[in-house]
Amino acid sequence: MSELATKQAGAKVSSRRLFLVFFIDNERYALAATDVVEVLPRLPLKPIAHAPAWVAGVFAHREHMVPVIDISAMTFGSPAVARTSTRLVLVNYRARLLGLLLEQASDTLRCDPADFQPYGVDNRDAPYLGPVRKDEAGLLQWLSVDDLLSPAVSALLFAEGEEDTCAQVAP
Repeated sequence: MSELATKQAGAKVSSRRLFLVFFIDNERYALAATDVVEVLPRLPLKPIAHAPAWVAGVFAHREHMVPVIDISAMTFGSPAVARTSTRLVLVNYRARLLGLLLEQASDTLRCDPADFQPYGVDNRDAPYLGPVRKDEAGLLQWLSVDDLLSPAVSALLFAEGEEDTCAQVAP
């Protein structure tokens, strides 16, 4: 066996993944970077009538209308604070683009997803809030993009039969 083949056979595949870290108030949360399509500055949004208060609005992005939700308002009822670090993060939500307003979304973390553990609460009203990880900065909770919206809100924000916008948008 060649030296290169020996090194490759003995090499471990890293189980570490990249996460985008953000805050809601003083609490840390994380999105898997694989869910993130693009990170934009905060942009002006067109409000959506009769939508829940945490639906921040819609904006045009590369010829597509993208709905935006305010994660702070959705989770704890207070809108995201307008800071220079508040970002509009485009994510792949069930093969569609969805915008998330996230506070202090300027750091990343590389860690093993297995480090996140269930926290013992069955929070049926917030199924998007996943397991937690403890580190030197405290607790970090994983936010699941696919579990963000109820079927009713998803139907409101995404028209039936709408095209797959994620496949058409270059990152």
